[in-house]
Amino acid sequence: MPKQNLNQRFCNNPPAPPADKRHIEYCDAQLPGLYLEVRNTSSIGTFYLRYRSTSKKTAHIKLGTASDINLKDARYKARQLKADIAKGKDPQLEAQQKKTVLTWDKFVIDHYFPHAKQVKRTWKNDEDMHRLRLSKRFGSTAINAITQQNVQQFHNDLRATGMAPATADHHLKFLRHALNLAVEWGLLESNPAAKVKQFNEDNQVERYLSDDELSRLVKVLATYENRPMACLVLWLLSTGARSGEAKAANWEDINLEQRVWIVKSENSKSKRRRSIALNDVAISVLEEIKSMGNTSGALFVGRKGRYRYLNKNWAHLCERADLKDLRMHDLRHNYASMLVNAGHSLYEVQQSLGHSDPKVTMRYSHLSKATLQEAANSASQRIQAAMGV
Repeated sequence: MPKQNLNQRFCNNPPAPPADKRHIEYCDAQLPGLYLEVRNTSSIGTFYLRYRSTSKKTAHIKLGTASDINLKDARYKARQLKADIAKGKDPQLEAQQKKTVLTWDKFVIDHYFPHAKQVKRTWKNDEDMHRLRLSKRFGSTAINAITQQNVQQFHNDLRATGMAPATADHHLKFLRHALNLAVEWGLLESNPAAKVKQFNEDNQVERYLSDDELSRLVKVLATYENRPMACLVLWLLSTGARSGEAKAANWEDINLEQRVWIVKSENSKSKRRRSIALNDVAISVLEEIKSMGNTSGALFVGRKGRYRYLNKNWAHLCERADLKDLRMHDLRHNYASMLVNAGHSLYEVQQSLGHSDPKVTMRYSHLSKATLQEAANSASQRIQAAMGV
């Protein structure tokens, strides 16, 4: 292992090893541990870093061939690795771990979820999709054994069970995102879900309450025995908030003096802090909650604490009020329609609902057109009356 004052010219055309040796190592005199290995089977050398592993054994980590990286880059890379080693890291061990094939279950549990919990507000939805369906299909399968055909078949099978297209697409998007991260982290070479297309079916169902339906719902809410649930629904109807925002609301987010509810960024779909003006109905909801002894902590609390799932209670309420095909999210649409039909602009609706993109609010434009048509008709009636028609 001769020491050598390595330079780029030497690395481009290194001397071949002696005839009686299969390889030779030219150790860099400038940076201890870095060497250029030349084999008798190739005229191109390879840069390596020699170091002491965490187990106190001599280890070698490949930096690249002299045709892939130059001497300057090899020294830079070696210095970075030596700094990591000084901190207790073992680059060879980490490289071996990356090459270890992970099953879908092990990858998601040990790698994806610890990351998602830090950066994704809706990671629990991913957890549910994994537990209920993805683990059953891909759990014991190595992630590098999952094929595009496997993903496509899984996506199709979800629809065959009667699942809504949008829900099936959520599973595909989760699978695609997770495997994209596996590629970024060096655990997978390519993403088999990358080219699988979503169904992208238009699911923007618009369901608005008629005056009679609204009256029935409000009457049921007034006498519903589960008062916290009744308050939550009336809150959604009177604020236009998302159910997730309401479930996460705390008393500390309420400013009664200014009649404002602050939705924190971590609870907002747009990840932006926003304020919602509280009308008289919303204030009455807060007064009832106070009368039940709830004056701190979570705003809406069921028997088991803060609400998480509302589907069963919502279905029961709709049955009581004889409301067909009404989703809880439709209360948000109805709030928007009430604003538009009262003559408020789409910009005001956008701000009230917290839409980051005005295009989302444009779905209510047909309501504003109807209001404008009604206004135009009133002018027509005055003119016709003057004409004696």
